[in-house]
Amino acid sequence: MYVSKKTDYALRALFTLVEHYNGTPIPIRELARRNDIPKRFLEQIMLALKAQGWVKSLAGIRGGYVLAKNPAKITMGEVVRHFDGILAPIECVSLSGYKRCSQEPVCRFRRVFLDIRNYVTAVMDRSTLSEVARGEPVSKHEVWAGFIEGEGI
Repeated sequence: MYVSKKTDYALRALFTLVEHYNGTPIPIRELARRNDIPKRFLEQIMLALKAQGWVKSLAGIRGGYVLAKNPAKITMGEVVRHFDGILAPIECVSLSGYKRCSQEPVCRFRRVFLDIRNYVTAVMDRSTLSEVARGEPVSKHEVWAGFIEGEGI
């Protein structure tokens, strides 16, 4: 599964808003600065998040963005699907982005990708923003644990 820069940036902004849920609005300039996102790109992303009903903007000197929906009601799967379309690693195991492959009747490795799709989808669809926000950041040690070289991972 690949997550686009747009999805990455949307999640960064959303998690900043989760930290301030029911608090004061965060100006777009501040959201961009805190999350190292180009402001112009973030403006487009925030419009998309607003269209989904996940955030709202408040005008004025103390204005900015706030979550419009409880973070316990938004999942990582919803956000990734909104910006990237599918969670499946290859098209022949996707429901919404399915494309037939000539090797489907005989393909053995497709099952592994189907299992990956099912696992990733289940994890993403049960991972709410509020739940994920309570977790700890991943350490470098965790990323490398169990791998000697890590090339291609």
